[in-house]
This record gives sequence, C-alpha cells and structure tokens, in this order.
Amino acid sequence: MSEKNRVGKLSARERLAVEREKQKAAEKRRKVLVVGASVVAVLAVAAGIGVVAANAGKDGGDSAGPVVAPSGAGGKDALAIPVGKESAKSTLVVWEDFRCPACKSFETAYRSVIHELTGAGKLKTEYHLATLIDGNLRGSGSRKAANAAACAQDVGKFPAYHDVLYENQPQETDDAYAKEARLIELAGKVDGLDTPAFRACVEKGTHNAWVKKSAEAFSNGGFGGTPTVLFNGKNIYADQSMTPAKLKQMVEEADKG
Repeated sequence: MSEKNRVGKLSARERLAVEREKQKAAEKRRKVLVVGASVVAVLAVAAGIGVVAANAGKDGGDSAGPVVAPSGAGGKDALAIPVGKESAKSTLVVWEDFRCPACKSFETAYRSVIHELTGAGKLKTEYHLATLIDGNLRGSGSRKAANAAACAQDVGKFPAYHDVLYENQPQETDDAYAKEARLIELAGKVDGLDTPAFRACVEKGTHNAWVKKSAEAFSNGGFGGTPTVLFNGKNIYADQSMTPAKLKQMVEEADKG
C-alpha cells in the first residue's frame, strides 16, 4: 500500500498526528542547519532567543582595507558607538547584530526607556556591532547593516537609523540587508541621512574593516550570544526578572547616588 493510500485510510485524529510528526521532523532538520543556534538567555519582557556566538565574525565578506572608525566612536580600539552624555553615572553596553531577532525583541521592549534615560543625561549607552547571523546562516547583511549604521554615525544620525534598521528587520533567514540599495532606501526614513556622502560610505563599505574588528572583539570577549547587555558591567540580559521599569529604577538610583 502506498504512503498516500495508507494516510488516506487513517482517521482525522491519526492524520493530524502524522502531520504533526512530519512538522516536528522538518523543524528538527531546520534547527540542524542553523549552526550554533540555541537558547542563550531570555528576558521576561523581550522573550527573545539569543544567537550563539559559534561563528562570530566569520561572515566571509570583504573586510579588507584600513580600519576606519566612525566619527565619535570610543572605548577600547574605538569600537563603541556612544549615545548619551559622557557624564552619565550609568553605562549600558549593548552587543548586537541587526539581523538578530532577539536583538530586535530587546530593542522593542527597552527602546523607549533607554531613549528616555539617555535623553535625560542619566544613562550612556555604548553600542557594539557584531555579525553572528552572517557567520551562522551565511550572508553579509549583518556586516553591511553595521557598516551603514557606522556611516549614519558619521553624520550624527546613528540613533535614528539604528531604530529604523530594527523596525524594518527582515526575517532571520532573509539576507535583505546585504543589498546596499535596501539600506539606502531605509535611510530615507531618517531626516537628512540620505545624502551622497552616506550613499558612498554604504556602497564602498568604508567601515567594513572596523565592523570586522568589532566582530572579532565580540568573539574574543567570551560572550554567549547576541544581544549581550551589560549594565555597569553586569549582564542584565541573563536576568529573567529584568524589565524596562526595573532598569529605569536602577538608573535612577545610580543617578541619585
């Protein structure tokens, strides 16, 4: 008896069970293909799956050339893009990948409170860019999006463009950010960003070598995956009790102290 005839003679409940088994098998095969993908840490609010750093920095892209840090970059080797006042008593360090779904979940949940606190001068946020998805799923969207974000930093538009990239993040397996035209198109959503200078920076990959250096720093840092979020040196992404309200309280207390 053929497989088709055998399934046709099954009851509705049995057919449903067969279909579920097929879906489970397909999902198992998909997970095997995603090298290094596993649950790293979950925030109560973000509820996102972190991306394991098994292939950090190995995007296979063209990152040759001089290391050109974006304007205003700071920290060790000028690998951090700072947002907020230098005098803020609290520092939030965020390691992220613009193709990472868990990074988007974190941003969606915490963006408003981070903007509020940096705007009030109570929090400084340092963004570090990684290329984990490029390494795990192959492609160059993580690297090219990071380069474009660095290009936006050159003209003081990083925070706004950073948010636009997450708001328009493609599916994890869709390497849409590998297309410079798409990154330039999204720049149109940020007032004053889509300029000849920005376009040239994106198309030439001006900061590609800097992005590669940042990805290598992440790999060498011993971090588990993206996002990695450190508040005054403490990993708060691994704290399942963390919420935007709790983060705000911690910043307010530090500001008073």
